[in-house]
Amino acid sequence: MSAYNIAVIPGDGTGPEVVAEGIKVLNAVAGPGGLKFDYTYYDLGGERYRRTGETLPDSVIAELRQFKAIYLGAIGHPDVAPGILEKGILLNARFALDQYINLRPVILYPGVETPLKDKGPEDIDFAVVRENTEGLYAGAGGFLKYGTPDEVAVQESINTRKGVDRCLKFAFELTRKRNRAKKLTLVAKTNVLTFASNLWFRAFEAMAPQYPDVTTDYAHVDATCMWFVKNPEWFDVVVTDNLFGDIITDLGAMIQGGMGVAAGGNINPEGVSMFEPIGGSAPKYTGLQVVNPLAAIAAAQMMLEQLGAAKAAAAVEAAIKKTAANDMQSMAAGKMGLSTSQVGDKVAKYAVEMIK
Repeated sequence: MSAYNIAVIPGDGTGPEVVAEGIKVLNAVAGPGGLKFDYTYYDLGGERYRRTGETLPDSVIAELRQFKAIYLGAIGHPDVAPGILEKGILLNARFALDQYINLRPVILYPGVETPLKDKGPEDIDFAVVRENTEGLYAGAGGFLKYGTPDEVAVQESINTRKGVDRCLKFAFELTRKRNRAKKLTLVAKTNVLTFASNLWFRAFEAMAPQYPDVTTDYAHVDATCMWFVKNPEWFDVVVTDNLFGDIITDLGAMIQGGMGVAAGGNINPEGVSMFEPIGGSAPKYTGLQVVNPLAAIAAAQMMLEQLGAAKAAAAVEAAIKKTAANDMQSMAAGKMGLSTSQVGDKVAKYAVEMIK
């Protein structure tokens, strides 16, 4: 039996509700999958910040390094100014734990509506690999003459060859592992960003010969936004920098049916990784049991895959697809035809059936 220590951060708003359903599914597949999970809960989020002024203390960072993975619900509180929790918890964790990959699967589940005309699950099934610790989010820059009519703000994009190479390597390996079209598309802006994007392109070209079975492709970021909408079937794995990845993954979430089904992983392949639903804390729905937990369950499925529990991960993914196709009227909050807990019950039931 494989045992895993998991740190759980339920977070704010509806985060605890959707995390509970993910934990339900993990516990359901644990026995049949030969797995054992031990959970340690952390009260990081808006309420703790309002009580103590703390976001993510150094002592908690030290503890998080000892876990196999982190399972996050949502961060965001209506009584805390935007940016405080996001930077203090999410970005701080990514940088402190060197979670240099943000992985966002873009999968259209059967039965889920996409805003794209004449596109189905066979057309929308790709992954975006986003560099997660450099670029414009590295925090380099500052103000000159702050608060005056002559104010100047400078924000610098930091791109290192080491950071680019390790992101590209992850993307090439993922392309090979997915074993679909085996096509890796670099997204940048080489015609304008002639320093940062040039580094990405040269590193990409230099690494490609190590993966002769992978077809390489390049697209400008603005063209990628068009093609995500017009021809999503063109993509298998996309790799890009921090800012462009942040933008195009939200577009990806929309074409896969919305934030209610979008999950992501902040990954350190050599350390501890963190998995989360993308949709946010949705405070207006707190306690109503109406929010869609599929994204949180999909995040748990990604965690299983990263931990090496392939059999359990495959069962959970199949169970998500079956639930979406057969049991839910909509992916929207309050329109699912089931409560949050009932959706979790369905996925757990199907996952156990499929893992045996």
